[in-house]
Amino acid sequence: MVMGALGSGKSTLSSHIGKHFKLKFSSRDLLRDSMLRDTEIGVLATIFMDQEKLIPDNILTRLTFHELKKLSQFSWLLCGFPRMLPQAEALDRVYQILLARNLNVPFEVIKQRLTARWVHPAGGGIYNLEFNPPKGVDMDDLTGEPLVQLEDDGPETDGLPRSNKTYPLQNANLLLPLNQETYKVAK
Repeated sequence: MVMGALGSGKSTLSSHIGKHFKLKFSSRDLLRDSMLRDTEIGVLATIFMDQEKLIPDNILTRLTFHELKKLSQFSWLLCGFPRMLPQAEALDRVYQILLARNLNVPFEVIKQRLTARWVHPAGGGIYNLEFNPPKGVDMDDLTGEPLVQLEDDGPETDGLPRSNKTYPLQNANLLLPLNQETYKVAK
């Protein structure tokens, strides 16, 4: 399980880990996929996101557990789940977590990363102009469709998404029920 604030590098690290160990599941794309397929949970998530509200713990937990049941005979990787203490407690009650790591990245580093980040919303591609640029100018490598910069990511903002401003406060005890460690990422 890989945890950390938005922009800490969870998705990038999880992608490398997943490929290297040939893992069957990564939670990082689960919500996006459910939304694209218009599943019951995907539709609910879209409603909350359109209203700029956080998706309730029970919806994310239900979605994740539904997928994990299909993979009881495989190894899997969670990326960005759990994000809240109730999610961690639910996960701890149902599954034995073998390894959990929290990426503790300084906010100045996150701010620098996010202001250079561009995404392909439909396909989920994430690019960084400094260390992972797209092959074509402002175009997704797979589809050739335009990339966008998220509202919170641009240089005209303070570079820290709303969720990151509360992440340390909300997640101070997150690792405690899982009895795991936090690793600090250097600048």
